[in-house]
Amino acid sequence: MARQTNTLFLEEWLRISSGSSSNTSADQSSSSSARAIIQAWAELRDCHQHQSFEPHHFQSLKILLDARTSLHVAEPQAKLLVSILSSTNLVIPLEAYPLLLRLLYIWVRKSFRPSSALIDSAVETLSHLLATELGSKKSPEFFSEGVLLLGAFSSVPSVSESSKTVCLELLCRLLEDEYRLVSPFGGLIPDVLAGIGYALCSSVIVYYARTLNALLGIWGREDGPPGSVSHGLMILHLVEWVMSSFIKSRSQDKLQIFSKETLDTSRKDHVPFAVVMAAAGVLRALNRSAPSQQGLQILSSLRISAENRIESVAQYFISKSRDYDNSGDDYATSILLQCISLALARSGSVSSRPPLLLSLASALLTEIFPLRRLHARILESTHGSSGGLEPGKIKEHLSSVTFKEAGAISSVFCSQYISADDENKMIVENMIWRFCQELYSGHRKVAFLLHGKADELLEDVEKIAESAFLMVVVFALAVTKQKLNSKFSTESQMETSVLILVSFSCLEYFRRMRLSEYMDTIRGVVVSAQENETACVSFVESMPTYVDLPNPQEFQQKVDYIWFKDEVQTARILFYLRVIPTCIERLPGSVFSRVVAPTMFLYMGHPNGKVARASHSMFAAFISSGKDSNENERSLLKEQLVFYYMQRSLAGFPGITPFEGMASGVAALVRNLPAGSPATFYCINSLVEKASKLCTDIATQKPDMWKNWEGESEPCKKILELLLRLISLVDIQVLPDLMKLLAQLLVELPKEGQNVVLNELYAQVAESDDVTRKPTLVSWLQSVSYLCSQSTSGSAPSKGIGGEGSSASSLRDPSNWNGINARL
Repeated sequence: MARQTNTLFLEEWLRISSGSSSNTSADQSSSSSARAIIQAWAELRDCHQHQSFEPHHFQSLKILLDARTSLHVAEPQAKLLVSILSSTNLVIPLEAYPLLLRLLYIWVRKSFRPSSALIDSAVETLSHLLATELGSKKSPEFFSEGVLLLGAFSSVPSVSESSKTVCLELLCRLLEDEYRLVSPFGGLIPDVLAGIGYALCSSVIVYYARTLNALLGIWGREDGPPGSVSHGLMILHLVEWVMSSFIKSRSQDKLQIFSKETLDTSRKDHVPFAVVMAAAGVLRALNRSAPSQQGLQILSSLRISAENRIESVAQYFISKSRDYDNSGDDYATSILLQCISLALARSGSVSSRPPLLLSLASALLTEIFPLRRLHARILESTHGSSGGLEPGKIKEHLSSVTFKEAGAISSVFCSQYISADDENKMIVENMIWRFCQELYSGHRKVAFLLHGKADELLEDVEKIAESAFLMVVVFALAVTKQKLNSKFSTESQMETSVLILVSFSCLEYFRRMRLSEYMDTIRGVVVSAQENETACVSFVESMPTYVDLPNPQEFQQKVDYIWFKDEVQTARILFYLRVIPTCIERLPGSVFSRVVAPTMFLYMGHPNGKVARASHSMFAAFISSGKDSNENERSLLKEQLVFYYMQRSLAGFPGITPFEGMASGVAALVRNLPAGSPATFYCINSLVEKASKLCTDIATQKPDMWKNWEGESEPCKKILELLLRLISLVDIQVLPDLMKLLAQLLVELPKEGQNVVLNELYAQVAESDDVTRKPTLVSWLQSVSYLCSQSTSGSAPSKGIGGEGSSASSLRDPSNWNGINARL
C-alpha cells in the first residue's frame, strides 16, 4: 500500500478533505515535553508491573496522545500496550480502552516494518476485547477505535494472511452488527471510514465486497448514521485514496471487483449519495493518475462506469421529482443533490448528460442558493422577526462546503449546459429565469420586513443572494455565447436577449461589484435587442407598472409602504432607466408615453441622486431620440413631456432634483425641439422665474454670495449659469425671448450680482465663434450693461432683490415688462 505523508493517518486526512470539524481528541493535539512523555511511559510500565490501573495512568495515556504528531511508539512500547490490554488481572476503565487502541494504531502506522508476531498477538487480544468488553458495555469510542485498528492491521503487508483474515472478518461483523453505536456520534465516522479504507487496501480480497457494502450501505440502515454532505466528501476522498493505491500498484483484480460491486450493478442497500461520491472518487483518482499503457483499457472502462453510475443516480432523482427547481424539505433529496453537485465539481471533466444538467440546476436553485425556501420561512414570521427560522442555520449554510464551492459547481453547470441538447437547454434556462423573478419578488418583501429589525439576518440572506447573482451572470454569459449567433432565428435571439435583461433587472440589487462577465453579457444582449422593435417593446413592457410602484398590492395589508424606501425595487427600476436609453430609437412614442414616462417622472423625485439622475438621463435620451414612423406623434409627445418635466424638476430644486440631471434634460430639449417650440419658451420662462425666486431668497440669507462667485455652489448661481449657457444653445426664434428675460432678471439683481453676471456674459460672448448670434449678442450685452448702470445710479439706488427699492415682483408680472423691453 502506498504511503503518503499527508495520509499517514487516513482519518485525519478525511476530516481535512471533507471540511468537517471535530471535538474529538484527534483534533486537539498539543505538543508535550519529552520529559512528560518519558514519565508517561514509565507510569504505564508501573501499571503493568503492579497490575493496577490508577487514575494517573489514564492521565499518562492522555499525555501520550496529546503528543501523537511527534510521538513514535517503539516495538517494546507496543508490547507493553498489548500486555496491558491482554492482562486478566488488570481492571481497566472503559474510557481507557480507546486510548490504548489509538496508541497501537500510531505504532502500526508510523512503524516502517512492524513486527508481524506482535501484530498477531495484538489481533488475538483485540479480538477477545471486542468480543467481551464491546459486547457488555457498547462503547462508541471503543467501536470506532476497534474498526480503525483492525483495518490498519489488515493493511500491513508483512502480517500473516490468517491474522488479516481475522481482522477483516471481525471488522465486517462489527460494521454489520454494531453500526448503531456510531450513529449518534458524527465525530467518530472518519475513524470508522478510515478503518474501512485500510481494509479495502488489504491483500485479502475475500472480504472486499462485504467491506464495500458496509461503506455504501451503512447510511440507509435503521438507526444507522443519517449521512451528510461531510460524510459524502469523506467517502469521495476515501475512494480516491484507495483507487489511487490500486492504480499505482496495478491491482487489476481489485479494480474489477470495485467496478463490479459499486459501479456496474445497482443494489437497493446502497445509499444513492454514497454511490455518487464513490463514483466521483474513482473519477478523481483516474484524473490524478498516470497509468501505463497496459492499464489503459480497464481504467477507460472504469471511467465510463463511474460516469454512468453518477448519471443513473441523477436519473433516479429526476424520475421521482415533478418539479426540478423545488426539492422541498426532503432531507435525503437535499443530501443527494448536494453530493451530486460536489461530486461533479471535484471529479474533473465529466461528459455532458441531461440528468446531470438537470440535477445541477436543481441543486443550485434549491440547495446551494435556497433563497426561495428562506424567504418563505421569514415571511411566515410575525412582523419581520426571525420567528421559526434560526439565524444560525443561515450562518451554518454560509460556512458549508457546498456554498463555498458554489463557483466551481456553477462552472460545471455551465459546461454541462454548453454540450446539452436544445430541449434540455431550454428547460434549465426557464428554471434560471423563473428563479430570478421569484428571488426578486421574495427578497423585496423580506428586505422591507427585516430592514431595521433583523439587519444581521438580512445581511446573511443577501450574502447567499449575491452568490446566486454571480451564478446567474456566468450562466447568462454561456447562454449568450450559445444562442446569440446565426444558428438561431432572429426571433429566438430576441427572446433570449429580453429574458436575460429581465432576469438581470430582477437581480440588480445584488450587483455589488464590477464583473467583466456581467458587462460582456449586457453588451451582447443589448446589441441584439436594440435592433428589433419587438424586442425593445417586450423588454420595456416587462418593467413594473406605474400603478404598482407607489402602492403595490402585496404590501398594502402588511406594512406602511413607502415606495422610495423599497431598495430592491429601486435597483430594478434603475436598471431599466439605464438600459432603455440604449434602445430608445426603436421604442414607439406610444409605448414610452404609456409605460416609461410615468415611472421616469416618479423616480425624478427619488431622494437617491443616482436614481434621479438616471431619470433625467432617460428624459434627455428620449428628447434626443430619432423620429417615429409617425413624426408628428413623437414630436407632439416630446413637447407635452417638457411641460411636466420642467414642473417636476424645478419643484424639487434645490433639494431632490440633481442639478446636473436637470441641466442635461434642459440642454437636450433646447437642442432637439423644433425651432420656436412653445415648450422651449415655457422652459426658458420657468428657469428665469425659478432663478428670480432663488435670488430673492438668497439676498437676505447670503448677501455676500456675489463676492465669491467662483467658489459658490448655490442653487441661484447654478440656475443663472444654466441660463447663460442656453444663450448659445437655443434656436434663433427663442433667443430674443431669452435675452429679454435675462435682461429683466439682471436689472433686478444687486450691484455685485450684476457685475458678476455681466463679466460672465462678456467672457462668453467674446469666446463665441457663432457668426450668426454674436453681433446680436454684442449689441444686446451693451444695452443690458447700460440698463444695469442706470438701475443702480441716481438718487434711488437699488437695494438688491430683497431690498426696499427693489421691484422683484415685477419680473414675474408681465404687465411690468413693457418698460424694460422698450429700453432694450
